[in-house]
Amino acid sequence: MSVDNGCASAGARKTLSVDEARQIILSTVTPLSGWEKVAIRAALGRILAADVIAPCNVPAHDNSAMDGYAVRAEDLSADGEVSLQVVGTAFAGRGFSGIVGAGQAVRIMTGGVMPMGADTIVVQEIVRTEGSTVVVPAGIRKGQNVRRAGEDLAEGAVAIPRGKLMGPAELGLAASLGLAEVCVTRRLRVAFFSTGDELATIGRPLAPGEVYDSNRYTLHGALTRLGCELVDMGVIPDRPDELEAAFRNAAACSDVVLTTGGVSVGEADFIRELMARLGEVSFWKIDIKPGRPMAFGKIGNTWMFGLPGNPVAVMVTYYQFVMDALLRVAGQDPLPQRPLMQAVCTSAIRKLSGRKEFLRGRLYLEDGQWQVRSASAQGSGILRSMSEANCFIVLDEHRGDVSPGETVQVQLFDGLV
Repeated sequence: MSVDNGCASAGARKTLSVDEARQIILSTVTPLSGWEKVAIRAALGRILAADVIAPCNVPAHDNSAMDGYAVRAEDLSADGEVSLQVVGTAFAGRGFSGIVGAGQAVRIMTGGVMPMGADTIVVQEIVRTEGSTVVVPAGIRKGQNVRRAGEDLAEGAVAIPRGKLMGPAELGLAASLGLAEVCVTRRLRVAFFSTGDELATIGRPLAPGEVYDSNRYTLHGALTRLGCELVDMGVIPDRPDELEAAFRNAAACSDVVLTTGGVSVGEADFIRELMARLGEVSFWKIDIKPGRPMAFGKIGNTWMFGLPGNPVAVMVTYYQFVMDALLRVAGQDPLPQRPLMQAVCTSAIRKLSGRKEFLRGRLYLEDGQWQVRSASAQGSGILRSMSEANCFIVLDEHRGDVSPGETVQVQLFDGLV
């Protein structure tokens, strides 16, 4: 990691693009160590620490994919109907104990084990019955409607790979293998605090010049959704000694530390300087709006993110840089893909080229076409715009003003955990 020790002039420091900053972060952070074994129901939202290996074939036996009749393909005709004697029934979980002989068929239900001697299933909708006889039409292929043992998973195969986030499908898959427990990575421990003498704790009246601290509650919600173990350290005043103590305490008790405020160039903005003095700072300026001042570094073995102070900038930088870094540290591999989609912009947008902007937008479908409009005011301190929006309007560095009717890229909030 390259280190900014605070000695270089501001003009000499490189301002990174959004893609460069993401690449540096994701190529630098490393997965934490430690795992635990948990019950299947407790594994939802956790990340696998080891491959889940199939201890048996799934399905365990050849079985029927449909309700119908189990027959021998050699008894069927390519040219005309054949009549077969029905000699029994195979239910799911209660099979037919005999052997299907020449000219015979067995009534079978979906999931029923294939009777010995049979190799094909004829679905019930295309046959007709005449007493104890079933009449099968021409053209049935051998092996039709049969699910083979191990078709879903072969014994010894990797059923769920290490690094996979356990969702409902993965819980069901593990259960289908008869597994009561799986090994998952330990929960990521994240400490976070806000900085600023102007910040007031909710529940008491504001003094002149104060604002309520919203950033900790935003981060609490985002980190809780991610399944992190949280250490909320409250609001730290803009005093170097108290900030240094907070950094040291946070680094000692967590895997990652997030701060908000104090990373720009104001006289009371101490975060970047403290991070550099206590550890390492990789960068602190990004060509992004909102969120240009954002510090990334490390103190000891703990990763540090110094986020801006404005509420919207906190959310933008968290979603665009921090969230995937947390998932990587937590062991998720590969990281989730969040593709951009195209929409027609119905609002006029003013933009300077040279930086990537994330505006809050409202995506909607009208006359069969996806359209998006700018949501509310776009100031980085106006958190209401995030609440009213359902997507980011993403404008690349080279793009200038947007006129109504032009196509833009949008990133849906759904999928940003």
